[in-house]
Amino acid sequence: MNGIPHAAANPVTEWWTTAISDISPGIIRLRGYPIQQLIRHASFADTVWLLLRGELPDPRQSALLERALVAAVDHGPQAPSIAAARMAATCGVGLNSAMATGTGLLGDVHGGAGQQCMQLLTDIRDHLRATGAPLTDTVAETLAEIRAAGRYVPGFGHRFHPRDPRRDPLMQALTDGVNNGVVDGTVQQIGMEIERQLTAGRSRPVPMNIDGATAIIYSSLGFAPELGRGLFVLSRSVGILAHAWEEKEDGRRIKGPIPPPLLPAYHGTTERSMPTRR
Repeated sequence: MNGIPHAAANPVTEWWTTAISDISPGIIRLRGYPIQQLIRHASFADTVWLLLRGELPDPRQSALLERALVAAVDHGPQAPSIAAARMAATCGVGLNSAMATGTGLLGDVHGGAGQQCMQLLTDIRDHLRATGAPLTDTVAETLAEIRAAGRYVPGFGHRFHPRDPRRDPLMQALTDGVNNGVVDGTVQQIGMEIERQLTAGRSRPVPMNIDGATAIIYSSLGFAPELGRGLFVLSRSVGILAHAWEEKEDGRRIKGPIPPPLLPAYHGTTERSMPTRR
């Protein structure tokens, strides 16, 4: 319809037409399910899946989604998004503003690697399906292109952890899901091959990080790459909320990025006098 309402439809009520929520006085239905039933029988992960995908997940799919959401909730005040939320909380703003400050920092560099990794995995999977090319060759060619462009491989390596402690339990949960027929194992195979090739010939391995592990799970569950960042923000907002609340409870006002005895290094022009003007 190219965005043009049907002639018989009310152009006002069709303006924000939705298939997600059906709301009227005394009634709340999400994707057709009365909220009373969801409150009694659905988990939060079930409801996230329902709203994004239109149907309730298999309980095993829901459990796998929940593991990924739990894994990414927090990474301490050294994470810029959490540090910014804590700083905002000392400036007299409400928790909603502190959370918005933190989540607003989750962009392409900090918080976007999961979506980027999902796109990478999807592109490789689609190429394999279309061409039937060997996995090892396809991954090798892809990594060579990334290196030639001077870019990082999203989802692998970590600036802080030699081996991300979240990687192994997530991959084990996914392996269990593959073995039990919950998800297809193709995306996991791609991710493991990327990890293997990145490590080959190095004295220090380059294991996947939280972004890579959750990207593999979200992709295996059928989520679109762009939803990867939204799911990460949804997960990390829990940690942002907790840290903002802790800082607010502490009661200290206007905490800057470094403690008061310290000052940022200055590398500008030395002290000078204004020239005499006529």
